[in-house]
Amino acid sequence: MEPVSENVDAYLRSADRAEEMTALDALITAEAPRLSRVLWRGTMWGGTEQAIIGYGRMRQPRPRGADVEWFLIGLAEQSKHLSVYLNAVEDGRYLLKQRAARLGRVKIGAAALTFTKLENLEQAEFRSMIARAVELHPEVQG
Repeated sequence: MEPVSENVDAYLRSADRAEEMTALDALITAEAPRLSRVLWRGTMWGGTEQAIIGYGRMRQPRPRGADVEWFLIGLAEQSKHLSVYLNAVEDGRYLLKQRAARLGRVKIGAAALTFTKLENLEQAEFRSMIARAVELHPEVQG
């Protein structure tokens, strides 16, 4: 995946779930106002083509191979759900894993949060988690 020059707001307006995507974008930007928003496109590690709004830029260590340029927070629309990627670590564990039980009716991977409807996400906890991620990673560039 790599950053592209497409306008993020235009992408949000064109999304199938534009209302929910725009609401999530607003939640993220409210808690992470210093982070830039850039659209990333390409093939994810699992082999699927993706478009992800990335917030902030960082060097992401990989378990095998060289570090990659990546984002602290990512937002993507999938065919059946919405995904938020959070590459924040506290005390050696992904922040998503630590807060999983408090985020509502969602599924949690190592650094991925998925849910079928925005109303299933506990928004106060989500906002708190985003703010903490930014706090934990001051090295992330806008």
